[in-house]
Amino acid sequence: MRFVPTRYQRPEILLMLMAAAVPLSFATWSALINNFAVEMANFGGAEIGILQSIREVPGFLALLFVFALLIMREQTLALVMLALLGLGTAATGFFPSLLGLCITAFIGSVGFHFYDTAQQSLSLQWFEIEKTPEVLGRLIAVGSAGAIASYGLVWLAFKAGGLDFKATYLIGGGLTLVIMTTAALGFPHFPEKVVQKKTLILRRRYWLYYALTFMSGARRQIFIVFAGFLLVQKFGFPVENMALLFLATSIINVPLAPRIGRLVRRWGERPALILEYSGLIIVFTAYAFVTHAMVAAALYIIDHLFFALAIAIRTYFQKIADPADIASTAGVSFTINHIAAVMIPAALGIVWVASPPAVFLSGAAMAAISLFLSLLVPGNPTPGNETIQKGAGIIFPGTAGSSG
Repeated sequence: MRFVPTRYQRPEILLMLMAAAVPLSFATWSALINNFAVEMANFGGAEIGILQSIREVPGFLALLFVFALLIMREQTLALVMLALLGLGTAATGFFPSLLGLCITAFIGSVGFHFYDTAQQSLSLQWFEIEKTPEVLGRLIAVGSAGAIASYGLVWLAFKAGGLDFKATYLIGGGLTLVIMTTAALGFPHFPEKVVQKKTLILRRRYWLYYALTFMSGARRQIFIVFAGFLLVQKFGFPVENMALLFLATSIINVPLAPRIGRLVRRWGERPALILEYSGLIIVFTAYAFVTHAMVAAALYIIDHLFFALAIAIRTYFQKIADPADIASTAGVSFTINHIAAVMIPAALGIVWVASPPAVFLSGAAMAAISLFLSLLVPGNPTPGNETIQKGAGIIFPGTAGSSG
């Protein structure tokens, strides 16, 4: 007898459920890692940079995503990657050393990055162009709600529950595994609207998307690695305060992210990206010279809120892409995003030892480059109208599927 989905067994509901599962592991890992590394593993700037570089290697390898689709369906792959994320997080507290943290972070990161690649691909395939910005905004909001639960867990564990790092990591990773199992058993397989190409694709006409993606990965790593580390090392924020700070950013994102999705739909990608990068130039410059803990915390919240505007990069690609390219390009774009992500944490970890302000001024410079690139996005991007300057930009060598 043919399975008939209920009104709740829809692609958007499945993506929202999986989006809620991710931060239960990732946000727990992120909220604790700076304190865990400093207090339990005696990390300094160089060690935290090495750890974060190792954690980003799976993102660099995301181009292998398209080959994984030769083995399993994309929806199944997303669920398997959620399981790896949960397992890596659950094991973290048992290994308080550089080697142990690098191994567990790598396992969880494989799950996180390949899941994120699958989520990006599926959301661009399953929804119409007019609906995608709002769907992506809702996914961010749901993820923020999951993060609220995670940060609440961390705060309660350390402030009231008397739990340690090991138990908290175990709970966060375990909850992700529970939701993954629910998603696997409770939803049918949704068919592809367009059969995806299962070869690596690099097209000249996507060059601006690649460039925006690369710069986004570069500046994002400065925030992820060093903004929180600044609060712990320079201003002495304990676990409870870091959890409350992460909690505040997530609470703000729940109502704000869907509104940002609607904003991107109304404004278009170009104005949204210009707003994001103009603001980031100011924020990173302020990071370099901040001397008060509360000002640093406020900058952290503002910086985090700009991430939702990155929806515009994905919707820009959806508008210019061949629909059959989406899965392959999702993997390629994650690799491009993480070229900088692999190199920057370790390199700037060394710079941090000599001059923390120089790290954040580097972020301001990267935001300025991104601002220039965003000015090249046309007001109405379509296939054949990818940039405001025809023929401008990087010319990639011929590869499989490079025509167009």
